[in-house]
Amino acid sequence: MNKYLLIADDNEGILDILKTYVTKEGFFPIIAHDGEEAVRKYEEYKPVLMLLDVMMPKKDGFAVCQEIRKTSNVPIIMITAKGEDGDRIMGLDIGADDYIVKPFSPGEVMARIRAVLRRLDLSEEQRGDIVDYPGLTINLTDYEVMISDKPVNLTKKEIEIFWILASNPGKVFSRDNLLNSVWGYEYFGDARTVDTHIKRLRSKINISEIDSWDIKTIWGVGYKFEVKHVEK
Repeated sequence: MNKYLLIADDNEGILDILKTYVTKEGFFPIIAHDGEEAVRKYEEYKPVLMLLDVMMPKKDGFAVCQEIRKTSNVPIIMITAKGEDGDRIMGLDIGADDYIVKPFSPGEVMARIRAVLRRLDLSEEQRGDIVDYPGLTINLTDYEVMISDKPVNLTKKEIEIFWILASNPGKVFSRDNLLNSVWGYEYFGDARTVDTHIKRLRSKINISEIDSWDIKTIWGVGYKFEVKHVEK
C-alpha cells in the first residue's frame, strides 16, 4: 500500500491541521486547493485515500468524487460545512465511503481514515471468494459482475451490496445491517441510501427478467437474496 493521502480543501488553516495529523500517522500528504487540482493530483499520485471538501473552487467535491468513481474505487471521505441530510445522502450515493461535517476534531478524521482503511484490508482478505449462481457471477477480486455471461456496469457500493446479499442466500438484511456492512458504521448514514442503491441495482441487472434468483424486499425489515426453484 502506498502512503500518499490526498487532501483537497481551499481553507489553508484546515489544510495545515490535516497535513500535520496525517503526517504523524505515517502518510505523505498531497495537497489540492480546488477540485480540478484534486483530479490532476489523483491521477499523478494515485493516493491510498482522498479527503474531499465539498465547497471548492472550479469543481466541487461531489463532482470530483463522481469523476474519480468512473475509473477508481479509491476510498473517499467527504468533508463539508453542510450537515443537511440531503448532502450526506448525495455523498454516499455517488460513491463516498464516509462523510464528516465541519467543525470536526482532527482526531475524529484520523479515526475515520483508519476505519475506512481497515475495512479495505478486511475486504481484500475476502476477495478470493467468487459467488456463483445460474446466470450470475460476482467476483470481488476485480469488482466484476457477470449476468448471463455478460458484464454489468455497477458501482463499487452496488457490487458490495449485491455480494453481501448473494453470499448469504435466504438471510434477511435490515437496512442498518447493510449500512454497517458496506459503509462500515452504525451511527451514521440514512436507510434511504440503501433503498436507492437497491433500486439502481435492480434496474441495472433487469431483475424482472431473471428467473433463477431474485433480490426480494421484506417489507418493514430489509432485503434478501432468494434462489428460485425453477422446473426444467
